[in-house]
Amino acid sequence: MATVKKEHKERTFKNRLQERYYKTVVPTMMEKYGFKNVMAVPKIVKIVVNAGLGEDKDDSKKFDNAVTDLGLITGQKPLVTKAKKSISNFKLRENQKVGAKVTLRGQIMYEFLDKIITIALPRVRDFRGISPNSFDGRGNYTFGIKEQLVFPEISYEKIDRVRGFDVCIVTTAKNNEDAFNLLTEMGLPFAKKQEKGGK
Repeated sequence: MATVKKEHKERTFKNRLQERYYKTVVPTMMEKYGFKNVMAVPKIVKIVVNAGLGEDKDDSKKFDNAVTDLGLITGQKPLVTKAKKSISNFKLRENQKVGAKVTLRGQIMYEFLDKIITIALPRVRDFRGISPNSFDGRGNYTFGIKEQLVFPEISYEKIDRVRGFDVCIVTTAKNNEDAFNLLTEMGLPFAKKQEKGGK
């Protein structure tokens, strides 16, 4: 495993968060949490950004604006999601556009996460940290961003509506604790965990 560590140290990185993972997070996780080798340390494999646009489904211009905003924020062209079946109560038709999502991997994934940590979340009003309770038990963590305006690519003068979206970080961690430790070491600003009195 020494050769793997050496490769990690010698390889060049285009993104500081990716460099942080290999040069700082991996050795820290091994030392603090007892991972026996580099390959066992959890890592982030992809980030899925999902925007539900049901309010804009009947206004093509607003819908397109929302998709454009998501593309600007993530740096990748979004995939438009459509309704799988008609639901009359929600005035929903089969194949009607209802949202947009982007799946980020590799370099662009690290760049997006870096932007969330260093720029977007600090701009959230009255920010006290993201919830540490939104892990799914399988190494994945999801949190919401309420306003696209916290991203520097979005101009207040040019938006037609304030919109939010969900960010799902998918990791190779086998449980909530390992995923939490990984994302904490990566720099995600979690709120302090409450004392166990309830669930």
